Parts: sequence; structure tokens; C-alpha cells
Amino acid sequence: MQKKIALITGPTSGIGKVTALELAKRNYNLIFLARDAKKADELQMEIGSSVETAFVSCDLSDLSSVQQAVAHVRQNYSRLDVLINNAGLILDRLEYSPNGIEKTFAINHVGHFLLTKGLIDLLKNGKDARIVTVSSEAHRIGKFRLDQLVRPEKFSSWGSYGTSKLANILFSNELAERVKPFGITSNALHPGGVATNFGSNNSGISKLMMWMARPFFKSPQEGAQTTIYLATSPEARTFSGLYFKDLKPKKPSTDAQSTFLAKELWKLSDELVRDFTQPNA
Repeated sequence: MQKKIALITGPTSGIGKVTALELAKRNYNLIFLARDAKKADELQMEIGSSVETAFVSCDLSDLSSVQQAVAHVRQNYSRLDVLINNAGLILDRLEYSPNGIEKTFAINHVGHFLLTKGLIDLLKNGKDARIVTVSSEAHRIGKFRLDQLVRPEKFSSWGSYGTSKLANILFSNELAERVKPFGITSNALHPGGVATNFGSNNSGISKLMMWMARPFFKSPQEGAQTTIYLATSPEARTFSGLYFKDLKPKKPSTDAQSTFLAKELWKLSDELVRDFTQPNA
């Protein structure tokens, strides 16, 4: 029996690393999409030779880098069974990606949009293929204003993060409808507040808030459980277009349930990645 193949973004720390280790225990071959080759190599060493692992260099804030990563995966693999859109960040100041997109939105949504779109053909060839997108309950503070997503007039660290997490759910829901004819599922999830290095590169109020809340957070092992459940459990194969928390479906915000906003976000995202889309993707 062929081993299933899973691609994970942000696999070198936190819940992404736990997810990678657990999928390896379940005999999945793994593709690590990350920036840090040294950390990816350390993870590969930790997993050992029981499954195949591959590192693909990618900066999700740079659409050219995502385009190159997609091309590399498509050249080296004929199928993909699981795609886990896990990587994410929060910034305490306004920054822009190389493509002129507010960086929180660029990494947390746009880069993953281009990645997912480029790998759909491989997922069509997979067995019971699944797409899992890590969102957050912070989506409830997100404000969906189409004209403010790329170049916001005002910047708020948590506001921008919440909006990007709202985009994750809208994307996952619209994706579920688009891939349904191919037997692919798409679900989003909230991992819970998790004690990881998330936000550690910041120096402002967001870092202070994360530090103060840390004693109340879940461990990375606990935080990864819903991702692992959606990616591997037979039961989760029957779900699509849902938002999960603690292994159970949960109703997201009203905006997150809007099919209109989901389609508007998809159109904007398509425009942003148009010059970087692979042929036939």
C-alpha cells in the first residue's frame, strides 16, 4: 500500500512540528514547506528514515517564492493526499510583502491561496484528499473591508491578524465548494491558545499580551490535535466546509459564514496572484 503524502507549511516549530511528528508516526511521507533549511534538517533527523521527508524552501510572503515552491513540488510529485496550511504570524507594526501586500494578510492568506491553487491538480490525484487550514478564534475581531486588505489605511496588530484569520475561514469555505466535485475536502480550525514561539519576533504590545497569557495556553501537543484529527481520522473524511475547535464543528462569526464575502475574497486573491499562477492551476 502506498504511503500517503502530506505537505505542511510552518512545520519546524510549534503545532506545525507536532503535526509533522504525529503524521510521521502514522506513516505519512512528508513535504516540509519552510524558510529555515537548518530547522527543517533537524526535524528530518528527528523523524528518521521510517518515512520519506523532503524540504522545499519557501517564503510565503513572496509570491515568486511560492510560485517556485509550487513548481518544485509539481515536478517531483504526481499526487498529494493532505495539504496543511499551518504557517502564520502576527506583526506589531505595519510591513509590506515584496509584492506590496500587508504582510500579515500576505503570509496568512495570500501565500497559502497561491500554494493551494497551484497544488490542486496533485490533490485531485490523491486518495481521499484533504485540505486543512489553521485559522483562529481571533477571526471574530476581524473586519472584512475589501479595499483595506492589501494596503490598510490604519494598522492594528490584532486587528490585521484577526482579519487574516477571517480570510482563512472564508477561503476554506469557498474552497470546499470548488473542490467538492473532485472528492477533496476543505476545513478550517482553531487550535486554541498554544504555548509556542508565535509572536516572539515582535517587540510591542502583542508580544507582552502573548507572554502574559502563556501560562493559560495549551501545549503544542494539545494544540495540534484538531489539525491531526482533520488530516487523518476516517470520521473527518465526511466533513467539508466546516470550522472546528477542540475536535468538534463550531459556528464561526457571521462574516465567516458569508458566501458573498468568500467569493469577493476569492476574486481579490485571484487578482493578486494572477501573474504567479502555474499553467493549468
